[in-house]
Amino acid sequence: MRKRKVNYPPAKTANKPAPRAGAGPEPAYIRQTVVSIDLTAAAGRSDLRTGDRVRINGSGLYAGEAAVIEKLAGGVIPSAVVRTEAGRTRQVRTIDLEPIRAEG
Repeated sequence: MRKRKVNYPPAKTANKPAPRAGAGPEPAYIRQTVVSIDLTAAAGRSDLRTGDRVRINGSGLYAGEAAVIEKLAGGVIPSAVVRTEAGRTRQVRTIDLEPIRAEG
């Protein structure tokens, strides 16, 4: 005996038209999880060397802290491994590092 072909009814959303742009309610806030990409990050900084003292800029973890560059890594977005004065290490984009000038 042959197996019968099963017929499924069409989905209820199959015939709904697409909503018009601007017809629905506008979002009241911008989500905090939205990411913005800095296209200048690929250029990096060429004035940084291993052992330099730097300040971490930006809004991430350890922002505003002084650190020492332990390792520089090239690639699509150049980065550096830094050790903060508190002894913590972190990988940071080189455009987020600002050299600290020697006082003297």
